Amino acid sequence: MTSAGWLLQPAVFPWVALAFGLCVGSFLNVVIHRLPKMLEREWRAECAALTGRELPKEEAYNLVAPRSRCPTCGHGITALENVPLVSYLLLRGKCSACGARIGWKYPLVELLAGVGAAYSAWCFGPSLAALGAALFVWFTIALAFIDQETGLLPDGLTLSLAWAGLLLNLAGTFVPIGDAVIGAAAGYLSLWLVYWGFKLLTGKEGMGYGDFKMNAAVGAFLGWKMLPLVILLSSLVGVAFGAAQMFAARGRWDGGFRFHFGPYLAIAGIIALYWGEPIVRWYAYRL
Repeated sequence: MTSAGWLLQPAVFPWVALAFGLCVGSFLNVVIHRLPKMLEREWRAECAALTGRELPKEEAYNLVAPRSRCPTCGHGITALENVPLVSYLLLRGKCSACGARIGWKYPLVELLAGVGAAYSAWCFGPSLAALGAALFVWFTIALAFIDQETGLLPDGLTLSLAWAGLLLNLAGTFVPIGDAVIGAAAGYLSLWLVYWGFKLLTGKEGMGYGDFKMNAAVGAFLGWKMLPLVILLSSLVGVAFGAAQMFAARGRWDGGFRFHFGPYLAIAGIIALYWGEPIVRWYAYRL
């Protein structure tokens, strides 16, 4: 065994994945917060270019710069204040400079990313499948939170996830490559047909094109055979969350409510990734 080989031992590898996943979760918080703002900047620049206007010069803003800081007082977040989960607990969920509350979303994203990586390592061991499963979880976490907050599903994430699924399945990591290609096409077309059916019946748009691309990415990872389960589960999860929101509003439905399908696709995709085959076998047996 090499000097680092012990890290891949079954009793150790999930813990290593957990630590790495927590760090990825910290970066995902940056992606969730900044990527929509970066897209808005790009759109403003494109509109200005089309109209011949010049935009005022702005500081660099991307996933690396500027340094993370408190939105209330502008205090720069130090390395010791940016340790996943630990810093949040030690700071008691408050900025060290001004005492402003730090949202629960940040430790939640870190925890989900860490647990997702650890569970992938535990399920698949030190393999390409473990890496692929962790990537799937990380991407869907980012997509779910961005969609819930902004209604956007950025192409940079959905298309990258779809390509990752196809490339991983070149080696049959989760399904044969043929199933993955058909899954990507069927994932896109299935929601595209739902979109147009709903629009023809009601004259309204029930979902966006980002949902089609995200479902295509799920199909690229899990293959076409899992898509009926994913669509069914995402619909059931959506109904459950919608009912919970109505209950929280005491039965009053907000006419301005917008249905965000991305989070439900993310939840359904993760369930299908880990437990899809047992669920399908159980259902087939019941029939």
